[in-house]
Amino acid sequence: MQTISIYTLNINNQKVKNTINTIKKCVLVVVGIIATLLGLLWFLQGADLVRIQPIMCVADCEPITGGSLLWAVVGLIVLVIGIVTIYSSLRHSKKDKTN
Repeated sequence: MQTISIYTLNINNQKVKNTINTIKKCVLVVVGIIATLLGLLWFLQGADLVRIQPIMCVADCEPITGGSLLWAVVGLIVLVIGIVTIYSSLRHSKKDKTN
């Protein structure tokens, strides 16, 4: 039995190609938004500007008092990655419309 992937098919129909590209761009924008929001939350928690009580603890969980430089840096990195993902997805979609 042979498995066929969408990437191995020879797709000549421009409408199908456009639909696949639109879906990819939408998924990238959604992933970028989630990464941006999560990065912002982690940055604000690391900077001790937002405090949220732990939920669904498995071990002895206690709230962290004070900021955390590690989470501020991780949050900033994820925030930038999310923004770049959104920007590049939207920039490519504008280029495609002009061509």
